[in-house]
Amino acid sequence: MSVNKMRRRKTHEFLTEVELEFMTLLWDHGDGSVRDVLANMEPGRDLAYTSAATILRILEQKNFVTSEKMGKILIYKPILTKDVYQSRLLKDLSAKLFDNTPAALVARLVDDDDLSQDALEEIRALLGRRLGDDAN
Repeated sequence: MSVNKMRRRKTHEFLTEVELEFMTLLWDHGDGSVRDVLANMEPGRDLAYTSAATILRILEQKNFVTSEKMGKILIYKPILTKDVYQSRLLKDLSAKLFDNTPAALVARLVDDDDLSQDALEEIRALLGRRLGDDAN
């Protein structure tokens, strides 16, 4: 497989920063038109209608969203759930930066000085539940 094909496939698996911004809005609202997405953006975020429409078309080409015509308006709806995308991104991060060792990724996270005691306790509880689930 050529480097160009690999690069093209990888870029279709992951979102750019602005694409993630759009997907987050669609995940939060379920669906929306170009105008809906623009109306729900952070205050002060100035993006032209044509730019927003282009980003949504790209998301559709990358199979992150689907569109349905309602009158003259296209309504975009996520195909991929946020959970599935998070898993995909974490697996990629684990492979690239942590030698495919999820424990190394988690160790880096919990070694972060910014984690509160509450956050660490929540992580402990999640691991406890997961380990308990595996015992059954």
